[in-house]
Amino acid sequence: MMRLRFLHALIATAALLPLAGHAADTAPPADRALGRALLGELIAVDTTSEHGSTTVAAEKLAKRFLDAGFAPADVQVVGDDPRRRNLVVRLRGHGERKPILLLAHLDVVEARREDWHVDPFALTERDGYFYGRGSMDIKGGGAGLVETLLRLHRERFVPKGDYILALTAGEEDGVANGVQWLLAHRPELIRSAYSINVDGGGPELRGGRVAVLSVETAEKVFLSYTLTVRNPGGHSSLPTPDNAIYRLAQALARLAPLQFPLRSNAATRGYYATLAKDYSGALAADMRAVARAPSDPAALARLAASSVYNNAQLRTTCVPTLLAGGQAENALPQLARATINCRLLPDEDPDRVDAALRQAVADPGIEIARVAPPQPSPPSPVDAALFARIGEVAQALWGPIPVTPYMSAGASDSVFLRAAGMPSYVFNGIAYDVDDDRSHGQDERILVDAYYRSLEFDYSLLKKL
Repeated sequence: MMRLRFLHALIATAALLPLAGHAADTAPPADRALGRALLGELIAVDTTSEHGSTTVAAEKLAKRFLDAGFAPADVQVVGDDPRRRNLVVRLRGHGERKPILLLAHLDVVEARREDWHVDPFALTERDGYFYGRGSMDIKGGGAGLVETLLRLHRERFVPKGDYILALTAGEEDGVANGVQWLLAHRPELIRSAYSINVDGGGPELRGGRVAVLSVETAEKVFLSYTLTVRNPGGHSSLPTPDNAIYRLAQALARLAPLQFPLRSNAATRGYYATLAKDYSGALAADMRAVARAPSDPAALARLAASSVYNNAQLRTTCVPTLLAGGQAENALPQLARATINCRLLPDEDPDRVDAALRQAVADPGIEIARVAPPQPSPPSPVDAALFARIGEVAQALWGPIPVTPYMSAGASDSVFLRAAGMPSYVFNGIAYDVDDDRSHGQDERILVDAYYRSLEFDYSLLKKL
């Protein structure tokens, strides 16, 4: 047992070595303690849509800001849904520039205790990691923003312009989405020159060290479908060949091999051109070949096959995520339904995705329907001044690393801001291993050292903007 504990400690220490940087590369002890307390407080509040509440978390954090001396008019908990309210806090500046919006969502996806090795709704520190639902997506980033604004206020720092912090509901499932609600009902609370959304991006750990800091300027388009089979049903003791569950299962089996064409765009070409400088051999050559326009088809195929991450960057994807069928154990199913979640490249035609799904399913008796209309948004332009400031802070913490725009394979609330005319840049300061992304999954976690270092990243960056 002692030897096992020693090995665990050794592994934990090794995990932290790639983050080693300069002398002043982490927050002071008091701010680390506050950051840990805030992260623990947020993890402990169940903010799932199923049985939780973002309102509880918003009110707890609002009290912290009020206790710290923020004016009540600058700390508002707003929203129509009693269980899904949002927190908006304003740190007032000199008025020399327009406000900057700082955005994170409070809600998280479901996590069942029996599926995890630790309690998902209690912050657990183990082997150099913080575990907890939302630690990576995105309560770690949100807690860091809260700690930073409290620290700046405590130090009586007055920025050039206002910082507006919005911690919102409904990002994960779209129910009572906080950003949409604020844009529709209280746009004056969040009106800004641009937003910094911590829901993605940031320092990427590759090969055991921080290789690049990615800033999302574009994202794939979220589009879900339902595949529905209906049947008269009957008694289970009298089975028939035309079973709704069988028919749906056969359609899903035909759908499984479907792959959309590989291609690059301006964001992915720029991303791989930067990333190639940190690699060597065949992989670097393929990245350079993909970074050229037009991209080399063979290089696209090899790069997509090298990881699920690269595959998602280079093609539209569709995958089943939900299944439902039948109404009783002793009855033939009258309905079977699957949800197919697609992530479209920004220039993908949704009608072509419709057609590809119908061709793959190859059963006109199965109803294929979009769950909701797709919500595209224009890419944000690269802000040279913002990227320069990010690079300065990154160099102080991790040494000289490139800062590059990229396209997110996921979805974020930035899509609504961009559609409303507000540029949005998605990144945070929590270094993460691209091969150990546990967002939405079992035993979600972030590196302890990476979280503490992100507090200094947020603090240093906000003092520069």
